[in-house]
Amino acid sequence: MQNDILMQVYNTAVTFFQGGGVHMIPIALTFGLGFAIAIERLLFLGTAQTQNSEAWAKLLPLIVQGQYEQARSLAAASDTAIGRLLAQGLGRLQATRRREEIEMVLEEALMADLPRIERLTHYLHMLANIAMLFGLLGTVMGLIQGFTAIANVDPAEKANMLSASFSVAMNATAFGLITAIPLLLIHSFLQTRTGEIVESLEMAAVKFLNLVTQTSATPIAASMQTAAR
Repeated sequence: MQNDILMQVYNTAVTFFQGGGVHMIPIALTFGLGFAIAIERLLFLGTAQTQNSEAWAKLLPLIVQGQYEQARSLAAASDTAIGRLLAQGLGRLQATRRREEIEMVLEEALMADLPRIERLTHYLHMLANIAMLFGLLGTVMGLIQGFTAIANVDPAEKANMLSASFSVAMNATAFGLITAIPLLLIHSFLQTRTGEIVESLEMAAVKFLNLVTQTSATPIAASMQTAAR
């Protein structure tokens, strides 16, 4: 019974795809590319969020305790966005403790990581638009072919042929929408996840700034040298 249902679904999908003409092929390729990008981004952002949280949990106690050299070494060895961010800030502490200068270094480090975090996500919106346009093009071309085919046909058969050509032409638009809607939803979700990661990095940078600029008047460079011993 289950096999019969699967076979029926398969046959329906094949008939639907074949009925849309050659324009179904680029829509299918668009869907495949968008799906691959979505999977890669979901895995990347999920891993990045987890690793950033773990790295921050290890670095925060060291920063609170003033063990800046140990924190810098740990951050530099961490292949995470927050590790690279704090490594730059902690490195700058060796030369100055002015909030403005440290903040500038942190902003530069964050801007350097943004392209990596936001990479490829914007293509999903573009691919959704391309799928809808291919669907519309397939419909228009199908209608043109249908009207052309009935030009020299007996009037009694024109209605049936025109109805059939409309049905075939609509398949391309339907498939374009079936492809575009999930891609737009996934794009919105990934944008939200990306924003959450960027906000967490900004909050960590502010927390780091507050901690290192509200410490005692002991020079930071001296404290880092002491910690190194």
